[in-house]
Amino acid sequence: MAADFRLKEQLHTLTDRIVESYQEIGRINHLGHCPLPSSAIVVEIIDDLKELLYPGYRRRQTLHMGNVTYFVGDLIDSLHDKLTQQFARALRYEYDLKYGKDCDRRKLMDFEARGQQEAIKFLESIPSLRHLLVTDVEAAYDGDPAASGLDEIIFCYPGLEAVTVHRIAHQLYRQGIPLIPRIMSEWSHNQTGIDIHPGAQIGPSFFIDHGTGVVIGETCEIGTKVKIYQGVTLGALSFAKDSDGNLVRGTKRHPTIEDGVVIYANATILGGETVVGTNSVIGASVWLTKSVPPNTVVTIETPSLRLREAS
Repeated sequence: MAADFRLKEQLHTLTDRIVESYQEIGRINHLGHCPLPSSAIVVEIIDDLKELLYPGYRRRQTLHMGNVTYFVGDLIDSLHDKLTQQFARALRYEYDLKYGKDCDRRKLMDFEARGQQEAIKFLESIPSLRHLLVTDVEAAYDGDPAASGLDEIIFCYPGLEAVTVHRIAHQLYRQGIPLIPRIMSEWSHNQTGIDIHPGAQIGPSFFIDHGTGVVIGETCEIGTKVKIYQGVTLGALSFAKDSDGNLVRGTKRHPTIEDGVVIYANATILGGETVVGTNSVIGASVWLTKSVPPNTVVTIETPSLRLREAS
């Protein structure tokens, strides 16, 4: 069937209508301003960082002590340039939000200089990130009898993938880098089904088993050797509003989970004042909005089963 070119002429009118909407609805455009961070490059940065954090497992699998220095040096050089550019864009974006959009060349150079400083600071954190991540890998092995070894965990476990990206994003969050940590965390959420805000403070030896549906909020504080299962929510009770009806930000909204706690599947723990004490166990499907002391087991009453003969 031949194309009807009269219908195709409507595309020109449609184009004009769409462009007009950019003028009418300016709040969801970013036109004529300095470029934002690139989501695609941020994902490249995550992949590059995982090459440094877990060398020999991914793109380059023929590494040994004779060539690894060259490999790391080349990757660090590339990461320095990518991070500097993306950090500068993010810092400029934050400035624009506070003071209005301004692409003055002198200011751009200032952002690039700070972006480079923050890039170097972040790259210097990689050895300490590796020391932290090895505790997470070992916690996964110690907590899962189905794991054959550390290699399987690094290759296969979505919980470790999510925690790895979180450790990266949290370091950037602590450095005050805008936007990029959240891009990283939401990419990880999409990949793993595990939603960890980059602001969450998580201690060493953290293990998420299975993982799908886990939610950990921004102001959550998690201690050492904590283990959680799929479907767990560490969230907020409600969102306070000021006299103008705007959300109050910057307060602690999410729970504190102390050392050695185990939280089973689909448990929900809410509220900034809620503290789960050391070595406590929270059973499956528990709804908890108040603190519990150390060494406490919290469960819901077991439902009674009814059996009848099939008709």
